[in-house]
Amino acid sequence: MFGARLRFSRVQRPFLLTLLLPSLACATGRGPQEHPSGESNALPVRGTAGSSTACALPPPASPELERRTARNVEGHELETCSTSPMTGAYRDGRCTTGPDDVGVHVVCARITAEFLTYTRDRGNDLVTARGGFPGLRPGDKWCLCAARWAEAEAGGVAPPVDLAATEAEALRFVSRATLAQHAIP
Repeated sequence: MFGARLRFSRVQRPFLLTLLLPSLACATGRGPQEHPSGESNALPVRGTAGSSTACALPPPASPELERRTARNVEGHELETCSTSPMTGAYRDGRCTTGPDDVGVHVVCARITAEFLTYTRDRGNDLVTARGGFPGLRPGDKWCLCAARWAEAEAGGVAPPVDLAATEAEALRFVSRATLAQHAIP
């Protein structure tokens, strides 16, 4: 019985994946990324090598406590990024992250037209309003996925960053010096 090979139908496989993906995401440090529309792209979010150790840590006492004690890339208390439009993984205006924010939305950026085009061309349309997402315009401040911001920086289209409102977790993806080169004056 234990050596028997299990076979699952095409109908059963997607259901089984929904049960296994949270464990797989924790083990690899990657998981599906949720877009502002609320739909998951079911593609892994690029993490850092060896990030599986993050799963070994106990979760914070509460998301509220974690957000209250968040630090920015300058080592100070994290400031608000934007409340109009309301941003953040927890829609509280701050670029905080937690175990349920697989996109790591920690870079507070002033959105540019070039960045909106860049990210749309990669499958993440931030211009179109849908559901509770208002759609973004150049000049809006928004909490971006750290990996996407780093990707845009490598492509020469990174939007300016508010260092005081960018959570220190961003330093796992990009250096402080690189962020400082793009700081909002």
